[in-house]
Amino acid sequence: MFKILGAKIDNVDMVEALLRLQPFIGKGEARQTVTLNAEMLYRAQKNGELLRIINGADLVTADGVGIVWAARVLGAPLKGRVTGIDLMKELCRQAAGNNWKVFLLGGEPGVAEQAAQKLKRELAGLGVAGTYHGFFSGEEWGEERVLAQIGAARPQILFVGMGSPMQEYWISENKARLACDIVLGVGGSFDVISGRVMRAPVLWQKLRLEWLWRAVVQPRRIPRLFILPLFVWKVLLHKWRKEAELRKKNGGRLF
Repeated sequence: MFKILGAKIDNVDMVEALLRLQPFIGKGEARQTVTLNAEMLYRAQKNGELLRIINGADLVTADGVGIVWAARVLGAPLKGRVTGIDLMKELCRQAAGNNWKVFLLGGEPGVAEQAAQKLKRELAGLGVAGTYHGFFSGEEWGEERVLAQIGAARPQILFVGMGSPMQEYWISENKARLACDIVLGVGGSFDVISGRVMRAPVLWQKLRLEWLWRAVVQPRRIPRLFILPLFVWKVLLHKWRKEAELRKKNGGRLF
């Protein structure tokens, strides 16, 4: 584990991430996992509460290529990305093989249910304890109803797809009341899994252009792209300042 711009990140690949999460099953305490991307990390620079949530999580993985790039630039290369949607799918595979139950919370009405049905068709034996949409705050006693349903279902794994950082705030605020072992924020993964939104083709993923594909298929995301150059500048500025401090300390030498 090390820090990038004040936020901790665990240097794990998918296998290691799963191994880190497995011991939480059956403990009866909700453990939060954050899949960190450049946008979230940039926002955390000006939002102490969001930074606190990231650093308080039990596991923080590199979701976006921006985090992988930043780690390399700052001299701490990562083993790779562990995205929210990929981690969700792998956890569902493990759940199917170990009789664990999962609960999907988030998305527009019907989306979580569609995603759950798709996962059950793909993974024989997957136990879906329940689903609920992400617009419950507009319902009378909505949040209490959701917490009660999760409590009655008692899933081992809870996936929360409310978009970042809203989902991270909600998980952090309600963690003590969540009757599950692992809770993971998965952004718009339900839309992709259900088939409502197409994930970037494999070639785009290999070229690390998944962020651009999302903007193409979801134009409302375009304004968020302007955060990326600001994030790049923030990382480079941090690197230059650190190097300047080292030169000053070492009499003009970087090493």
